Amino acid sequence: MHALSTFDFLIRLATGVGCGALIGVERQWRARMAGLRTNALVATGATLFVLYSEAVGDTGSPTRVASYVVSGIGFLGGGVILRDGAGVRGLNTAATLWCSAAVGVLAASGKLDLAWLAAFTVLAVHLVLRPAGRLLDRAPSAGTDPDATLRATIHLDCERRSETHIRALLLQALAASGLAPLGLRANRDADDAETTLQASVAISGDATAALEQVITRLSLEPGVTDLHWHLEAEQEAEALA
Repeated sequence: MHALSTFDFLIRLATGVGCGALIGVERQWRARMAGLRTNALVATGATLFVLYSEAVGDTGSPTRVASYVVSGIGFLGGGVILRDGAGVRGLNTAATLWCSAAVGVLAASGKLDLAWLAAFTVLAVHLVLRPAGRLLDRAPSAGTDPDATLRATIHLDCERRSETHIRALLLQALAASGLAPLGLRANRDADDAETTLQASVAISGDATAALEQVITRLSLEPGVTDLHWHLEAEQEAEALA
């Protein structure tokens, strides 16, 4: 069996890191929980595990280690899947981490061209299918009124010391996007170290772009630890009004 040289090791490792970072750039731009560093580290870890088996010269290890990587990523992905009311969020993030690990395995196996092709495919899925998914979501179902007023709720977790600053930025970002808040709630944890802010706004028509603008603006603040939004029928949610 051909011994793995230091040069080959570095080339495969660099490919794994580069492919993971490429996937992570899009996730970071979308202000998702797992961004540039997380996807790069997942790809790096998968690459290193398989490279180890290649380096020790065990011909049967790479495939076996790759199967262990798949199982391990399942636990990591489960940590980013969260239940939000009646829905679940974080599935796309978990699936992306899974794909980043697969890209790392390809790179470690010496299939560098396939690793880059896989990374670009994952990137294309996010960039191309995202608008397609939104179009499908906007298609009105039978018996629903496309002009019905909806309410968007923005959930934001921030450090307690940054609460006043973040609250002002939230209201400023909503006003800049043409969204008037209907209610704002602040909940502090038992240790008084973190504050959860919930702001609700009434919208009609397509307000996705405006909400994404607000999320993107606030995600740049270092004191913000979690940030997301969801839509709900106005008559079903009156807690914040």
